[in-house]
Amino acid sequence: MIDKIAPSIGQALAGTRDGATVMIGGFGTAGIPGELIDGLLAQGARDLTVVNNNAGNGDTGLAALLKAGRVRKIICSFPRQADSHVFDALYRDGRIELELVPQGNLAERIRAAGAGIGGFFTPTGYGTPLAQGKEVREIDGRMHVLEYPIHADLALIKAERGDRWGNLTYRKAARNFGPVMAMAARRTVATVHEIVELGALDPEAVVTPGIFVSQVVRIPRTRTQAGGFIKRAD
Repeated sequence: MIDKIAPSIGQALAGTRDGATVMIGGFGTAGIPGELIDGLLAQGARDLTVVNNNAGNGDTGLAALLKAGRVRKIICSFPRQADSHVFDALYRDGRIELELVPQGNLAERIRAAGAGIGGFFTPTGYGTPLAQGKEVREIDGRMHVLEYPIHADLALIKAERGDRWGNLTYRKAARNFGPVMAMAARRTVATVHEIVELGALDPEAVVTPGIFVSQVVRIPRTRTQAGGFIKRAD
């Protein structure tokens, strides 16, 4: 019987090796798998390469992982924002490596890994420092840059509902990078707020099929108080 439900985040992340490449879903504050990032911090793996849209916010989540000195390199499209002080300090001190990738290229490089594509040409980045050292080619009168897929050892994603086979659905913008990251990693661990019986998920609504998911962990839904309103934490 296939049952991918893990009893705890700790068990789901056990065995994550030093030097692993880890993809972490999320866009801004939507769909960040905070519990899994905290679990990775507790698990202890070091010298990680992290693939994420940004480089952490404040002092929690990915920023906490960076602050603990666990990340050797980060591949992202938006490393600097108002509260990215942890990354800023590490980068200025030369204690972390950055590979800056335009957001569309980042998504497509991850998707290419999952689709088995060996590389692709894109006009994005041509004529900028991001294209230095890369093959370029003229296609239909426009110059393009060769980009390669990004593979990962582990993907950490946040979904809304799942079943014991690992089929997943997402909530609105929390979907973002999760589906392509699940396809691009050797192992995918997903958190969900609800585990349902097999057949309860409409097959047409399943975004990430269970074949791309290794383990699912149920986490409680939390609510935060902000500005007098109760806001759902996703």
